[in-house]
Amino acid sequence: MLGVRVFATIAIALLVFGCSRDKSSKRAEAEREGKPTPVRLALNWVPEPEFGGFYAARESGAYERAGLDVEILGGGAGVPVVQMVATGKVEFGLAGADDVVLAQARGVDVVAVFATFQTHPQGIMAHASRGLTSLEELFRSGLTLAIEPGIPYASWLRHKYGFDGVKIVPYDGGVARFVTDEGFAQQCYVTSEPIAARQKNAEPKVFLVAESGYDPYGVVVVVRRQLLDEKPALVRSFVTASAQGWRTYLDQPGPTNELMGKLNTAMDAATFAAASEAQRELIENDETRRLGLGVMKRERWETLARQLVEAKVIERAPEVDRLFHPIANEVAAKN
Repeated sequence: MLGVRVFATIAIALLVFGCSRDKSSKRAEAEREGKPTPVRLALNWVPEPEFGGFYAARESGAYERAGLDVEILGGGAGVPVVQMVATGKVEFGLAGADDVVLAQARGVDVVAVFATFQTHPQGIMAHASRGLTSLEELFRSGLTLAIEPGIPYASWLRHKYGFDGVKIVPYDGGVARFVTDEGFAQQCYVTSEPIAARQKNAEPKVFLVAESGYDPYGVVVVVRRQLLDEKPALVRSFVTASAQGWRTYLDQPGPTNELMGKLNTAMDAATFAAASEAQRELIENDETRRLGLGVMKRERWETLARQLVEAKVIERAPEVDRLFHPIANEVAAKN
């Protein structure tokens, strides 16, 4: 789900500009008539529990009460969410915090305003039977490891542990090889591959990438700087309602899972339930219980930018105050 996106061509950019003007007119018309303002939220994957709070905000009426008519656009592999936001095709998009740093390093002015995952949900899984106790051990284990070497967290893992102690092979999705080969490890998303492996009677041991010290916020809401500057009340309304939606989803995920199950028939109800439970502690922790859902810290953005420089993913760290806006912190402080 992570990785550097390909920038849009000039032709696509012109098409997007036309769409953006049309949506701006619709927003202005809605505001004049006192109707909910239409906006779009682009997901970076298909409807799954990692997006449950946004669907819950829509279905519970939180967005409508905030004066918004939110259209949620499902994503998939290769969907250029950051570019869609940057060019105005959509008002809001979901990405990883490291995607924001990469975008800013390349001159794309998108800003993070809400962080769903407080702990990075990406990991490496090996068979529990191997008895490994840490990422450091795993990277000295001689196992075959399926990973996308070009994605930011893989670059960090290579920088910290080296890849000489494992055999790197391409990651192609799924768990087919994992369930039949105890000498095989692979990258994983905590709400996906580990659950699929257990359903096939393989017991994985999951090591979160965050254990390495690389812990970017996940499922981050991003906006254009221009939209944030020109329509701060709109962005604040979206963030406020999204936090309410996540509260609803965390408290009672069942109804929203049922809805998303109709949109994503590849995932069954049991997997939806297991995934929503697996991600809970990565979204809500002591800090969010104290400060509020979606909050972000400046220090973590500074650390992330520095790590991406150290791992030679980018040459120079962007100005940290251009990476995020503490609007979620401000909203939480008032509620």
